[in-house]
Amino acid sequence: MPRRRPGIVRAGLPRRRTTREQPGIDGLSTGALSEIVRLERTRGYLGPGDVAAAVRLWKDHVRLSRGRSVHAYEWGGAHWYCCGDPLEARALLDTVSAAMSPRSARELRAVVSRLDARLSHGAAP
Repeated sequence: MPRRRPGIVRAGLPRRRTTREQPGIDGLSTGALSEIVRLERTRGYLGPGDVAAAVRLWKDHVRLSRGRSVHAYEWGGAHWYCCGDPLEARALLDTVSAAMSPRSARELRAVVSRLDARLSHGAAP
């Protein structure tokens, strides 16, 4: 029986997905994003997309005016139970940066520190 060519054999196989779902975090390199995906896959306290969601939640919290965000959190004016707690998101970002390599952690901390600076100065983006 003649041997089939490898190209014909490969053509009959189902195609693998070559693009992975990368979290969308502006300011991070592809290496840092890949490390975040790996951490979300291997750590029990993280799910797919948790880090990107935490960055988005912290960014949304920072976008509120300084007085309004503090007042809403202290007095329960915002519905943190349905939308997520921004302070827990910020703590998660610290935990993740501690688990990352030094270079990737530096990139994530730079993104978070830019957001923190907006919050401390009360500046609008």
